[in-house]
Amino acid sequence: MQHITAAARRRFYRLPALVPLALTMVGVAGPAWCQAPPGPLQQKPGAPPEQHKNAIRVRVNEVVAPVTVTNQAGEMILDLSKDNFRVYDNGVQQKIEHFDLGGDPLSVVLAVETSSHIEPMLPAVRQTGIIFTETVMGQTAEAAVISFDSTVELLKKFTTDVDGVQDTINHLRIGVNQSRLYDAMSRGISLLEQRPAVRRRILVVVGEAEDEGSEDTLGEVLRHAQLANVTIYTIGLSTSMADLRAKRNPHQAPQMGPPGTFPVPVPPGMAQTPDNEAAAQGQGNIDLLALAVWLVKTGKNAIGPNSLDIASKATGGLHVNTLKDRSIQKAMDEIGGELHAQYTLGYRPPGDEPTGYHEIKVEIDRPGATVRTRPGYYVAPPES
Repeated sequence: MQHITAAARRRFYRLPALVPLALTMVGVAGPAWCQAPPGPLQQKPGAPPEQHKNAIRVRVNEVVAPVTVTNQAGEMILDLSKDNFRVYDNGVQQKIEHFDLGGDPLSVVLAVETSSHIEPMLPAVRQTGIIFTETVMGQTAEAAVISFDSTVELLKKFTTDVDGVQDTINHLRIGVNQSRLYDAMSRGISLLEQRPAVRRRILVVVGEAEDEGSEDTLGEVLRHAQLANVTIYTIGLSTSMADLRAKRNPHQAPQMGPPGTFPVPVPPGMAQTPDNEAAAQGQGNIDLLALAVWLVKTGKNAIGPNSLDIASKATGGLHVNTLKDRSIQKAMDEIGGELHAQYTLGYRPPGDEPTGYHEIKVEIDRPGATVRTRPGYYVAPPES
């Protein structure tokens, strides 16, 4: 077992790529992956993502599973080989055909909420620009930046220019008081599925956990992400902290959340404060992983302030809650460290796989270790 510090992580993922992994889930119809953008959904030029969201009809040829392994102290284990892993698809053990540890080049979309409600926290979000470019992008990644409030806007197309990406983040501008979170995630996934298959596809979302005004549902977004092999990492901004830092109108009653959203509920009789909100986030008895699977199966929306956590659990990513400026930066650094020290397993499920939800399970032969990966993927029935 090995423990990797923040500084060591930087040295580790600045090493040359280890074993490039080229895997993607592709549709039955259409040209070969080398002749067109990879991914099961091919969007017509200029067409919004929602025009094809109900037409996901694929045969899964290859599956990518990001795997994070930690010991009992929560430290990442980095000395495992392919022989230490076993992967199952609906209970059937699969042959691991591709194996990698942190070496694949990344394609990353950073989606940042810029609604007026998070204005007090926007300076701290801007300060993550240098951390994003250094620890998330590293030496081999390309990145795009989108913002979302009442609309979703592409601020920076995919580029390896770290200075350009940092400048875009440093100059994020505040928008209106609405947050189309699900539409932003859908846009990011659509951008990622067009990237070359040799790159891992990562969506990093920074914002509040509630959606307002999106046309896409969370279930549809997660189904899309799983089929496109996109892993979603999320940094949750505290609704209560934003309210406490906002400049108050002395004649206006305090509001604990923007229209259509609400902070994490606290036990009856307890004041709504950032500390109590954080405690409430850890006290819930909801099985978010089971809820994520249900959403993917049904294509419906989540009820409650857990959307970001659910999105990460559904795709094998990491969700980090934040309450202070410095923790936003720390969260971004933590995500970067994991991305460049993460195992990637690839396998080919047998042909003629049944429609419906496929459960992915990964086991290792290391006693006391904890494994986190994506829970599965959904194969829709053929069109009638």
